[in-house]
Amino acid sequence: MLTREQKKHLRSLAHGRAVILRIGQNGLTDNVLAELDQALNHHELVKVGVRVGEREARDAIVTAMVEHCGAEPVQKIGNTVVLFRRNRAKPVITLPGNG
Repeated sequence: MLTREQKKHLRSLAHGRAVILRIGQNGLTDNVLAELDQALNHHELVKVGVRVGEREARDAIVTAMVEHCGAEPVQKIGNTVVLFRRNRAKPVITLPGNG
């Protein structure tokens, strides 16, 4: 679980990053989940655009992504969510507090 300081650090890193994956009307498919998993393995920190309409549907998709990929939500603003998952084999991002 990420600390408050670590989330703050990750939010600052995510600020300048572009949305790497977009989820639209087709929702959360197996291909989207595979792409998200690959992006998390490579980048650790990813921005995902979720444009599915109602807030409840968007929140359900974010929850499903987090549970499926074992990622932690760092930030959610409007239709954009930032997710983090440590790559244990080859860490990319150094977190404050525990590296």
